[in-house]
Amino acid sequence: MPEEDAGDAQTPFRGNKMNDEYRIQELIQREVYVGDKLVGIITGERFHPSDDYVKSMRLQVVDNIANEYMRKPAEYAPLSKELVHSIRSDGGVKLSKSMRELQRRWRNTIRIDEKLYAPDELRDRAVLDNDGADIGNVIGLVKLKRTYKGLVVKPHFRMKTKYDLPETIIVPVGQLSRTTARLDEIILKCSAKRLTTLPSYLKLNSDEVSFDNE
Repeated sequence: MPEEDAGDAQTPFRGNKMNDEYRIQELIQREVYVGDKLVGIITGERFHPSDDYVKSMRLQVVDNIANEYMRKPAEYAPLSKELVHSIRSDGGVKLSKSMRELQRRWRNTIRIDEKLYAPDELRDRAVLDNDGADIGNVIGLVKLKRTYKGLVVKPHFRMKTKYDLPETIIVPVGQLSRTTARLDEIILKCSAKRLTTLPSYLKLNSDEVSFDNE
């Protein structure tokens, strides 16, 4: 049974370059502020060997901020490392942008198990069905009307052969159940066999849908 991911809060941390060369080890469990407004607490980051896929940290968002600045409140959300400006005299982390910019970025996320994830946190993750079968890896995301609707997945050869899949498939975000931290996985709500018969899957993988241009 894959381990549960509480917003990637328990993942090991590695040094990553941010503004002013702050490292994740120095920021863990620090409060984050925009001006004098407390936004949340840094809880960790994704566990991946390449920094290209670890551009965001995990933030436990305080209730009043989530209620005011999110379309639907979520306890955990991404915090882009490029927004880190400096360390305040009280030890808190000061961000370089306004709440409006943070709100804009949170709208450009994917909700999984009532947690928000930035696109960089999902790319290259393994996708497993609810029976533990490894379907493939995420290589991109697609949007419809400025909202993420699916993950572009490159299936493994065995899965392509078994289910007669094309080179890439689009997995509906509504079928994403949860993530795991150390194993860097996305677990689906259904089996691979069931996935390929769902109306949402068939629609996203048809020629009748025109996705947004990024």
